[in-house]
Amino acid sequence: MVGQVYRDLDRNLGATRRQPWFRPPDRYAGERFEMDNGDTALFVWNDTEAYWMGNTETPEALWRTEKYSFDSVPDDVSRWATRELTAELHEESPWLKPYPHLSWFFLPVFLSKDGREATRAFFFDHAAGFPDATREEALEFYESFLRTRALDDWREVMAGKLGTSEHLDLTRMTAAMGEFNAGHLLVEAGYDIEPEIEVSTGHAIDYRAEMGGDAVLVEVTRPTPVGKRRAGTPVAAVRDTAETKSDGQLEAHGGGVTLFVDCSSFPDDEWQSVLGERPEVHHRPAVVFRLRPSGRVEGYTNGSVTLDIGV
Repeated sequence: MVGQVYRDLDRNLGATRRQPWFRPPDRYAGERFEMDNGDTALFVWNDTEAYWMGNTETPEALWRTEKYSFDSVPDDVSRWATRELTAELHEESPWLKPYPHLSWFFLPVFLSKDGREATRAFFFDHAAGFPDATREEALEFYESFLRTRALDDWREVMAGKLGTSEHLDLTRMTAAMGEFNAGHLLVEAGYDIEPEIEVSTGHAIDYRAEMGGDAVLVEVTRPTPVGKRRAGTPVAAVRDTAETKSDGQLEAHGGGVTLFVDCSSFPDDEWQSVLGERPEVHHRPAVVFRLRPSGRVEGYTNGSVTLDIGV
């Protein structure tokens, strides 16, 4: 089987067989395949089972095999593969090494087949969407939040929100990080959070936040700064983005959801304009806030917000 896997990969992409960087789990043999285009694949096997993991195309020899998530394979296999792939990530991008939990959490996209360059560039060149912040400040902030392990059980779906496109889509990626910003506020305030809550309309609400037996649904939206959109003022940007969310998904739900409007993309002057006017956002209850990588948060509320998050 391992020979056929190699031949399929080599025929289509050009592949080199190598020893794994780390010793495979007991009872398993293992090989590492490195493709000419930068993709990587790992293969471990014994007399009764075999596992293939990689960020490349599936070789023809494995097309009809059953697919498993990392959580569904033996723990020692999962740990070995994670160690192997994380070491590769840190060799290619050593600036991520000081942030082990962030590296692990976003490993599925940092090493994805198509999106590995774009997702790393988002953190390296664009401070994960924070204006006027250093890369290190942004990385330390998200490392600190992810270290709480509040989202570990939903790692695959949450990491996947950054996408696996070769194109660096700053608007989409920054919007995705708005959900992490909202999660940070809720966890800091002492709430237990669960993402991707399916509701009767067929939509998924971003979070359920629970404390003391009381639960609140939270939906997140993140307007882009004036310089990156058609809206003429920061206030218009906030209103337009919130209106799009409230007239669509939240209107279909029919109430019972708190809207979080994350203005963390706004530079100081634009945010001060919003904070000074405190515009209505077409939905109640709502929280309009701006978060900095230092953890500082400012904002205001519309309507009867039952969440106590210090805004």
